[in-house]
Amino acid sequence: MASRAQKDLSPLDRLLVKSPIYYGWVVVAIVFVTMGIGVNVRTAFSLLYPAILEEFNWSGAETAATFTIGFVCAGALSPVIGKLSDYISPRYLLSATTLLVSFGLLLATYSNSLWHIYLSLGVLVIGFGVAITYVGHSLFLPGWFERKRGLAVGIAFSGVGIGSILLMPLLQAKILETGWRDACLYMAMLLLLFVLPLNLLFQRRRPEDLGLLPDGDAHEEEGSENPRKVLDLVVDEIWAKTDWSLKTAIKTAEFWWMSITCCSALYVWYAIQVHQTKYLLEVGISELTASFALGLVGFAGIVGQIFLGHLSDRIGREWVWTIALSGFALCYGLLLVMEAFPSPFLLYLMVIAQGGLGYATASVFGAMPADLFQGRRYGEIFGVFSLLALMGGGIGPWVTGYLYDMTGDYRAGFWVALAVCALSILGVWKTAPRHKRLVAGRAEKRARFI
Repeated sequence: MASRAQKDLSPLDRLLVKSPIYYGWVVVAIVFVTMGIGVNVRTAFSLLYPAILEEFNWSGAETAATFTIGFVCAGALSPVIGKLSDYISPRYLLSATTLLVSFGLLLATYSNSLWHIYLSLGVLVIGFGVAITYVGHSLFLPGWFERKRGLAVGIAFSGVGIGSILLMPLLQAKILETGWRDACLYMAMLLLLFVLPLNLLFQRRRPEDLGLLPDGDAHEEEGSENPRKVLDLVVDEIWAKTDWSLKTAIKTAEFWWMSITCCSALYVWYAIQVHQTKYLLEVGISELTASFALGLVGFAGIVGQIFLGHLSDRIGREWVWTIALSGFALCYGLLLVMEAFPSPFLLYLMVIAQGGLGYATASVFGAMPADLFQGRRYGEIFGVFSLLALMGGGIGPWVTGYLYDMTGDYRAGFWVALAVCALSILGVWKTAPRHKRLVAGRAEKRARFI
């Protein structure tokens, strides 16, 4: 029997509701594809970078500043995107962003000055492209699930790893065969053929828009003799009933501890991502093996994000975050050991620690803020939170590079990163989302003892 909300739907929405599976999983599939293409289009600048340098003979620093400009732009746009998401459906927000990024890639093919690259690849692709990455999708995806939030986010975000494995070799071959400009056209085509129509036609903000409930739960009909049993996730009823806004959220210690937690995590994530290949070459690892290791990190991340994302629904966000940051700490520790003992065994152990464990932070990053501050104005809260978190991603590579320039090696930078891992673990336990809402596994355990 249809709910009242479903009677007011458009013909297309009525068709979507009749999906044989809960529509939230369709949303996950759309995010999977969008992330697989969108995130890798943004990070493909690392492939375009050598070819652009070869064509224009600009300095490495001023050309690499394209990424810095884009990252700063992305951070500044995050609160704006968050605010807009409270009023504009993701189908329109993501579609408009896809058009902007595609236009940036097209514009880049006409570049003949450095500022052209800054505007096209920096501002439009890397900057505005943040809306089709972790930040943009974390604004609405967690709302489709409660009991399986970590698993859903983990599956959706694992599209980045699959996309990296499939897309990056194709782009590299395209650059070598016909040049970086054709590679930009190829990426724009992928966005327009796949990402744009999927989001414009099928993406929706929340299950209530289709008259559905999170996790695909059935509506309780009036007069039903067997009302559905709802799993009680709430621990702090006053907190759960609060109509959260940015103004009220920033007055809580939990918001700032959560920001410190995720800022620290992005610090260690991007610090190693940027400097890993250079370090491996310095300790005697071949170029082929070093590049292969970087690809394996993304592959290991697929498994880690899905498994540990699901595990976070069973044992809690704090424990999985601790496991993930311990993985990053192990990664840095192994890199320090490899300076004296550069062996393939330690290399691949480092890959597993970094990707299989560390990358699972993405699943909790998308789920934990929603556990705490879900509500009508969640977008504006998450937007500012993302800005603070992204600061860590910008600072990490710079500090690590600065310490390298000062000392002549990566030891100091890696030791600082180890300390930041510890800070992030401390932060998640101080944030303590379990004190506000339980994950499904913990709630089921509590229910058995009531």
